[in-house]
Parts: sequence; structure tokens; C-alpha cells
Amino acid sequence: MFYLSTTLSKTVMTIYVGNINYSLSEDDIRKIFEVMGKVESVKIVQDKRSGRSKGYGFIEMPDKKEAMEAIKTLDGKEVSGRNLRVLKAHTTKKVEEEIKTESIPE
Repeated sequence: MFYLSTTLSKTVMTIYVGNINYSLSEDDIRKIFEVMGKVESVKIVQDKRSGRSKGYGFIEMPDKKEAMEAIKTLDGKEVSGRNLRVLKAHTTKKVEEEIKTESIPE
């Protein structure tokens, strides 16, 4: 018998958030995005040696419409003295495909 996980069937949009103030926590970022809709997860990337924030992270929102509105509304918004950079995250595979299809001038 085959059983499919429910996590495979739902569509989640991953959002890249850059230029995050180093003092902000994942909870702080979650609160900012929850104003726009349901947030499934927040992950701020940290330096492996120091454990300090690298100033960027990823948000997962289950509703694509809410996610797109969050991107539109929060991109460029000042938070703790820094203007956030918010955009739809691309998978590594998609980025590699885009690089391959771009023509390189000689």
C-alpha cells in the first residue's frame, strides 16, 4: 500500500528575506510577516562558527496570494534601521536553469 504525506500535496511559497538587522530573531520576523497572513516557518541563516545571524533568511507561507502580498508590501520596508529585501525564493535547480539559458556575451 502507498501512503502520501499531506506535506507533499500542499503548495508552500518560500520567500527570501535579506538585509535583516542582526539583532532580530526568527520570532521578530515571524511577527512582521504574520500581519500579512499565515506563516508556516521562519529560518534565519546563521554563521556556523559564531552562531550569529548572516542577515538573511527564508519564510514559508502556505497561501500563495498572501505570500505575494507580503512580498509586494514588505520589500524595501524599513525594519530596525534596515530596508528589507523581500522576494520569492528560487530553488537551486531553477537558478541553475536560468543561468544555463542566459546567453553569455563574447
